[in-house]
Amino acid sequence: MALLDQDRLFPVEDRTRGLSREIYDGIKDLPIISPHGHTDPSWFALNESFSDPARLFVTPDHYVFRMFCSQGIDLATLGVPRADGGVTEQDPRKIWRVFAENLYLLRGTPSLMWLNHAFQEVFGIDVPLTRDTADEMYDHIDACLKTDAFKPRALYDRFNIEALSTTEMALDDLQHHKTIAESDWNGTVISAYRPDNVIDPEFAGFTENVMQLGALTGEDTATWAGYLNAHRARRAYFKEVGRVTSSDHGHPTARTENFSATKANELFQKALSGTSTADEADAFRGHMLTEMARMSLDDGLTMQIHAGSHRNHSGPMLQQFGRDKGFDIPSKTEFVNNLKPLLNAVGMERDLTVILFMLDETTQSRELAPLAGVYPALRLGPPWWFHDSFEGMKRFRENTTETAGFYNTVGFNDDTRAFCSIPARHDVARRVDAGYLATLVATGRLTVDEAHEVAQDLTYNLVKKAYRL
Repeated sequence: MALLDQDRLFPVEDRTRGLSREIYDGIKDLPIISPHGHTDPSWFALNESFSDPARLFVTPDHYVFRMFCSQGIDLATLGVPRADGGVTEQDPRKIWRVFAENLYLLRGTPSLMWLNHAFQEVFGIDVPLTRDTADEMYDHIDACLKTDAFKPRALYDRFNIEALSTTEMALDDLQHHKTIAESDWNGTVISAYRPDNVIDPEFAGFTENVMQLGALTGEDTATWAGYLNAHRARRAYFKEVGRVTSSDHGHPTARTENFSATKANELFQKALSGTSTADEADAFRGHMLTEMARMSLDDGLTMQIHAGSHRNHSGPMLQQFGRDKGFDIPSKTEFVNNLKPLLNAVGMERDLTVILFMLDETTQSRELAPLAGVYPALRLGPPWWFHDSFEGMKRFRENTTETAGFYNTVGFNDDTRAFCSIPARHDVARRVDAGYLATLVATGRLTVDEAHEVAQDLTYNLVKKAYRL
């Protein structure tokens, strides 16, 4: 009994479903471009076997454990490492049993479809994971993981990945990327420059991080000029060693500013001294987005802005388990006025690509599509985090296409930490786009030939162009 319906996510009406299947068949086997994500580069550098099923599927995947947490299940029982040094469950079979017993909590979510895709398509499993099947499935997956065919590089090739980007903070030495580049493996795993820890005055250890940035680059980062030069040097290092083609910026708001050097330095000095108000910290982050955009004009990096997430919402959970543990919550976000300073500075530059990611869906048709539909520098990123789902992707196409078209978007990226979910997530995106395009054909808005061409672009061509891959 298959875990997956072969026509999943296609429209239910017969004609449109048939068109969807036809369009999907033309793109389902295209290579995967994964231009933004959070997989661990050490997997590909060291190419060691994944230790066990629990640490492959459970402990790195905040989509899974956040739902369990919402039902009162302690993250420590799932083996999630604690930042405070507290004890967590170390027995992977016990973790797996908790996972299996509570998998029903994911019904109706994209996570369950991603997991079932991995179980069926990667590990050849055709029975549901339950309390009764937990040990048998654990043993099967564990046995697979002990073979060379399930090592990270082999899975990369099997998943038909053409390029994959990880994300590293500005102070990272990129040692694993060095190892990959020096190896005889032909996989393309690159980094992305994420400077939040040296741009955000509210980031823990900001001042110390800025001083370390200076030590790494030989610049005096206590001065405004030296600080900017240090960013330029670090971006160059990431381009050379990590082969980066993009930067990534996770800011709580979409605010941008374009201050004079005097005003920027004033905010910078307050940030270094730890005396910034919340508004001054936000203003500094906003100005630095414009500075980063200018640097992108010089060095060619595509710029990604992930705005509108209230990160690490739970103080106690941040203290116990650290960052990125499922407590990033969408918040109301305004783009039209917030982006104006950056767009007035560089928005008409044809050689610049700024990709906007949103968590406030109300902005898609009202703000983002009109902005991307006129400014040459702007592109709309795919639905992200909570909206990386069938309904989220469908709403995105419906809300943006009539104003921004298809060619002011950038295809799909999976933004994942869970390696085996990559082909599953891309498959969902391809199915959703096939269904949407079939609807346009059925309602006389596209020809069949146009739909096939657009499907190829959404799946493969646009992402390569946007991320310079």
